[in-house]
Amino acid sequence: MSTKEKQGFSLYFLIAFGLAWLCQVGGCMALLQQKNAVLYQLALIATMFCPLLAVLLVQKVFLRQPVGIGWKVQGKRRFWLAAWFGPAVFTLLGAVLYFAVFPSRLDFSCSWLVAAYGGEMDAQTLRSELGVSTLSYLLQNGLFAVILAPAINMFPALGEEAGWRGYMMPRLKERFGLLNGRLLGGVVWGVWHWPLMLLVGYEYGTNYLGAPVLGLVVWCVVCFALNTLLDLLYEKTGCIWVPAIAHGAFNAIAALPQVLITPADAYYNVLGPMPIGLISVLPMLAVAVGLTLHQMKQEQ
Repeated sequence: MSTKEKQGFSLYFLIAFGLAWLCQVGGCMALLQQKNAVLYQLALIATMFCPLLAVLLVQKVFLRQPVGIGWKVQGKRRFWLAAWFGPAVFTLLGAVLYFAVFPSRLDFSCSWLVAAYGGEMDAQTLRSELGVSTLSYLLQNGLFAVILAPAINMFPALGEEAGWRGYMMPRLKERFGLLNGRLLGGVVWGVWHWPLMLLVGYEYGTNYLGAPVLGLVVWCVVCFALNTLLDLLYEKTGCIWVPAIAHGAFNAIAALPQVLITPADAYYNVLGPMPIGLISVLPMLAVAVGLTLHQMKQEQ
C-alpha cells in the first residue's frame, strides 16, 4: 500500500468505529432511558451499514479510487450452499456439543417460552390455546431461519460484509499474513460490538458467568471463527453477496438453541448452547482454524 492508501485504511477504521459507536450508544440510550425498542433496532441497522459507508468515503472521496469489492453474482454453487446452510449446521453441532457436556441443562418443559410470553400462561395453556411448544417453535423458526431468513437478512449484513470482508480483510492479510490477518480481523470485528455488549448486554445479557470480561473475550473468539469462514467464502467466490448470505443466515439461526434451556440457565449463555458460547463455538472454531492451517500449508 502507498502512504496515502495506508492513511485511507486508518481513516476507514476511524469512520467505521466512530459512526457505529455513535449509533450504538444512541440506540442504547433510547432503549435504557426511553424504553424505545424501535429506535434501538433502527440504530442497530444503521450500525451495520457504517463499515460500507466508511469504505465509500475512503475509496471514493479520500482516495478517488474504485471500492474494489466484488459485487458481481458469481462463484461455484457449493460455496453458495455452504453460505446458506452452513450456519445452521454449526448451530446444531454447537448445541449438541454443549448439551453433551451439560446434559442436565437440556429442557423440553417449555419454560423458556413461558418466560418469553410474559409468564401469563403456563406450558399447557401455550400448547392448548396457541399451539406453541418447544418442538413447534423449533420447527417453525428453524425452517424460516434456514429457508427464507438468509435472503432477507443478507441486505443489512451486506453493510458489514462490504467493510469487513470486502475491504478490511484483504488489506490485513496483505500486511500481516493469512493467520495473523484473520486473528486481528476477528478481534477488530468483536471490539466493534463492545459498546452494545457493555451497555445493554448484547448477545449474552448483563448477568452471566464472568460478566462482562468473559463475554467480551469469548465474543472476539466467536468473531475470529466467523470472520475466518466468511473471509474464505469471499476468497473462493469473489462475490460479497456470498458472505452476506452466510452472515444473515447466522444472525437468523444462532439464537434458536436458547429455547432448549431454562431462563435460569441463561446465566451460562457465555458457554452455550448458542454458537456464540465458548463451548458451542468449538465446531466452528475448529473448522476455521483447520481450513486456515490447510491454506497456509498449500501456500508454502
